[in-house]
Amino acid sequence: MPKGGARSRSGPAPDPEALRRERDAGEWTILPAEGRQGATPDWPLSEQADREAELWERLWGMPQAFMWERCSQEIEVALYVRRLAEAEKPEAFVNLGTLVRQMADSLGLTMPGMRANRWRIERPSEDGDAPVGTTPAIEPTSARARLRAVSGGGG
Repeated sequence: MPKGGARSRSGPAPDPEALRRERDAGEWTILPAEGRQGATPDWPLSEQADREAELWERLWGMPQAFMWERCSQEIEVALYVRRLAEAEKPEAFVNLGTLVRQMADSLGLTMPGMRANRWRIERPSEDGDAPVGTTPAIEPTSARARLRAVSGGGG
C-alpha cells in the first residue's frame, strides 16, 4: 500500500484565516453568496429525467456554479447529477454513494471540496451594505502586537 502525502486530503487543510502565508496569498476565490445568476445551461447528456432536471436547475443557482461556468464543467456537473439521482434510489449500490461524495468534493459542493478548491462563499455585511471579505483586516504587524490584540490589549 502506498505511503506518504501524495493523496488529496493528506496533511493539514489550507487555512484561509492564517495571518501570513506567502504561498496562499491571493489564491482563494470568493464566490458570490447570492449564487450564479443567469439562465441554466442546456443539459449536455442524453435524455434528462425529471429528477435530473430538478437537481440540474438547483445546482446551477449555487455559488459554486460561478466557477463551473468559468471552467466549462457542464459535463462534470451533469454526470454528478445523473449519479446522484441514481444513488437516491433505494436499490442503489453503496459504492455509488462513495462516487457521488467524491464527485461532490471535486465540484466544491462539500466543505472539504471547498477547501481543496480554495473557494469561499462571501459573507454579507452585518449592516446590509457591501459584502465583507472572508478575512478580517489585521493591522498589528509584530507577533507581540497581534498577541496584545487577541488578549485585549494587556501589556
